[in-house]
Amino acid sequence: MVNKLLSYKRMVDTTVIIMETLICGGLFGLFYCWSQGSSWEKSMGVSQTQIMLTLMLCYFVTALNTGVVLYNRKVYAYHIVRHVVRNMFTFAILAGCILTVGRYMDAWSKLFAGYLTTLLLFLTLFRLGLRMGIKAYRTKGGNLRFVVLVGSYENNVELYRELTEASYAGYRVIGYFDHQPSDRYPKECPYLGRLEDVTAYLGQHPKVHFLFCCLPSSEKDLIVPIINFCENHLVHFFSVPNVHNYLHNRVYFNMMGSVPYLSLRPDPLSRLGNKILKRTFDIVFSLCFLCTLFIPILIIVTIITKITMPGPIFFKQKRNGLNDKEFYCYKFRSMKVNADADKVQATKDDPRKTKWGNIMRKTSIDELPQFINVLKGDMSVVGPRPHMLKHTEEYSKLINKYMVRHFVKPGITGWSQVTGYRGETKELKDMEGRIRGDIWYIEHWSFWLDLYIIYKTVANAIHGEKNAY
Repeated sequence: MVNKLLSYKRMVDTTVIIMETLICGGLFGLFYCWSQGSSWEKSMGVSQTQIMLTLMLCYFVTALNTGVVLYNRKVYAYHIVRHVVRNMFTFAILAGCILTVGRYMDAWSKLFAGYLTTLLLFLTLFRLGLRMGIKAYRTKGGNLRFVVLVGSYENNVELYRELTEASYAGYRVIGYFDHQPSDRYPKECPYLGRLEDVTAYLGQHPKVHFLFCCLPSSEKDLIVPIINFCENHLVHFFSVPNVHNYLHNRVYFNMMGSVPYLSLRPDPLSRLGNKILKRTFDIVFSLCFLCTLFIPILIIVTIITKITMPGPIFFKQKRNGLNDKEFYCYKFRSMKVNADADKVQATKDDPRKTKWGNIMRKTSIDELPQFINVLKGDMSVVGPRPHMLKHTEEYSKLINKYMVRHFVKPGITGWSQVTGYRGETKELKDMEGRIRGDIWYIEHWSFWLDLYIIYKTVANAIHGEKNAY
């Protein structure tokens, strides 16, 4: 059965990739014919066949490397679209480099950009169409996978709901085994017998594909024979950890050497490669800014600040950073010197602010010295905003999981700030919303997400933000 499943997946992969490769070549053929006699024809330096075969080869290699997710039973449209976009991004870079180096075609031409855009649209529609066909086929009873459950613990009951909530996933739960019938399962899930009867049942019903076992380790004398039978009769055995009675959120499987363990959330920034990528970007970005735009901004801010209010140009304040380590966060001073700077948040009509300070806050200019913190390694360009020590002390006692935000470096801007949680937190729910956004960012970090947040920050600064005060 394992070989049959693998061969099915390979068949789907190969078929889809070949069809998409033909679409890739055929679409370019149409663009080539359309460009004849126009100024776009000059962007091509060799024959249509050479360019077409090059593009098809580049796409085939790219798609073969990234694979296809169409046959996954719990895959959604946005997964497929995201997969196509990633695939096309890699293909565009690979093909563009080869076409440019080989002088086959101008990869910076409008013709090539139009071709890539149209190809992205075609491949997205193609895969979504195939997915709809697969879902319809499974809904009608094709390509089914039959499942039995062992144990009546909450995790297995929840798993039953996941397996049966969508008929297009192609799962059919035959029933469950336990020491005795349980009222936790709905009546549509029949009781098949005691735990001692599992292997006998599987022997009489060879069409069972998957077995999910949710039993405590104390039942090992019953579990081990079931595992051995499944392994010797091509039934996929899955152990479902019984953690639902004390953990109600998703958990994630990890390995430490040969030892499995569960974590409470994905942590992309714990991986060395991601750490290096993020830190490299921070250094390059902050250096480029500090050595160029920051210099004239500093001169202008210094002159206006000295004219409008007495005191230093910079304001530094202790804040909590990575692993709750304290550091001095730098800003351009936007308030009069006052004794409440480390205690009281800025409000909309705060009398401590000056008119020039208001302008800096509205445009986020006051935050720019924090690129010095980024270069020093105290902060990152993107991350949860660092809070005053007093706020961390207070809110950590009021908001569950507040301290999770300190698992990563704080940022000049962050996901919460570009999704409506910037500025004063008048009510506890405002801070709770900010913390939810910070945790979401930690769990979903990617380099592209950081770039999107930077773009949104710049766009918001240009248009102005009502909460920036």
